[in-house]
Amino acid sequence: MSDDNSLLIRRAADVVPETRRGGEIRTLLSPRSVGATAGFMGVATIAPGDWIAEHYHPYSEEFLYVVAGTVRVEIDGRSADVSGNEGILVPKGAHHRVSNAGDGGATVVFHLGPLAPRPELGHVETEARRSADPA
Repeated sequence: MSDDNSLLIRRAADVVPETRRGGEIRTLLSPRSVGATAGFMGVATIAPGDWIAEHYHPYSEEFLYVVAGTVRVEIDGRSADVSGNEGILVPKGAHHRVSNAGDGGATVVFHLGPLAPRPELGHVETEARRSADPA
């Protein structure tokens, strides 16, 4: 494959992870990073026992695709285990949380669309992130 600098390619290893909500969330393709206009895409890695705190997206659907491991996805009070090579749709406005109860790491690709009218309106937290350390 040729190396064409005009292509909008971003490597997960080059993106500083966001960890405030849990897991390591790396947004790769977004309006800010590549000028996307229809949504954004990234990857989350979740260690055993870790989780991404409950939240919802008032304007966007979220597509989750598990690349490795198994995660428990809770959507509006219902839950399912989603394993490697499986995807799940989180409907617009649905409260959801993603956790890793397994023994190994989990990797999940996410895509959200359409975009909210303004970035600060796109994500609403409904769970305060608790420390994984009981001390």
